[in-house]
Amino acid sequence: MNAIEVRELVKKFGEFTAVDRVSFSVEQGEIFGFLGPNGAGKTTTINMLCTLLKPTAGTALVNGYDVVRHPYEVRQSIGLVFQDPSLDDQLTAEENLRFHAMLYGVSRRDYEQRRREVLELVGLSDRAQSLVRTFSGGMKRRLEIARGLLHHPRVLFLDEPTLGLDPQTRHHIWDYVRALRDREQITIFLTTHYLEEAEYADRIAIMDHGQIVALDTPEGLKRRVGGDVVRLHTSDNQQAVLRLRHALQTDVLLDSNEIVLRVPKGDQTIPQIMRALGTPPAIDVLSINLRRPTLDDVFVHLTGKAIRDTEASTTERLRQMGRIHGRAR
Repeated sequence: MNAIEVRELVKKFGEFTAVDRVSFSVEQGEIFGFLGPNGAGKTTTINMLCTLLKPTAGTALVNGYDVVRHPYEVRQSIGLVFQDPSLDDQLTAEENLRFHAMLYGVSRRDYEQRRREVLELVGLSDRAQSLVRTFSGGMKRRLEIARGLLHHPRVLFLDEPTLGLDPQTRHHIWDYVRALRDREQITIFLTTHYLEEAEYADRIAIMDHGQIVALDTPEGLKRRVGGDVVRLHTSDNQQAVLRLRHALQTDVLLDSNEIVLRVPKGDQTIPQIMRALGTPPAIDVLSINLRRPTLDDVFVHLTGKAIRDTEASTTERLRQMGRIHGRAR
């Protein structure tokens, strides 16, 4: 049985369709990445899977439970780490965990053992009695992950788990995430706008305009771009694009301040580029770069735009949804 089964899922707010007939499945023990720009529908989809929103149409099963007919069972079987901070920083780490255990009905005996396990897993055993307000951002994130694991969930939802953290701390968080997948045999469903982090996922779904436009392994997605990526900046990008299209007989794109070519063999294409632009009247090449496709290239290739550097906060998204819902009324 798959951990998550989604079939023809739809969510509308009045006349606005936020999620449009989405279907996918997530295998047990899989790290599944969910990518998309603001407004793509990924947060709305996750909110339906976590029973925070009711679908307009379609079905979704989480751990075998229907999210509409059995919401309580779904909630008991999942862990959720929100994008925005949700700890009480006036309490200690242990007190935050104890409060969570009370909400989920974890017995006192099970709680004591589980508390030790999850704090050890995220490297916070020695800070159990420390006030959360004394924690760094990375420590708070680790504690939130520990809290989400406390009641033995079978699926853990991570919404932007490393947002706002420095690169070194993000790397450490991912060490913990991979370790907990291996140790807990848990399914992890995550969103991130750091595309380099999506490489950690076993599979990735890319969402745009309420629909999934691609679903594959990171390497499988990169193969869709095809060949190498050559990027260059010239003294006259507009004229360079026209000249290269004619000379190379291939697609040449202008992305912001760079010219982008996707070619089978970049090392053989660069000399052709230099000859074409060197023909009088010459166009100076100010910089040129050759590399294999990345997930950022995949995202641009599939959606026509780069993923934004920051995501809207949960509060702002709820406000936006409230305004849409208000207008619908």
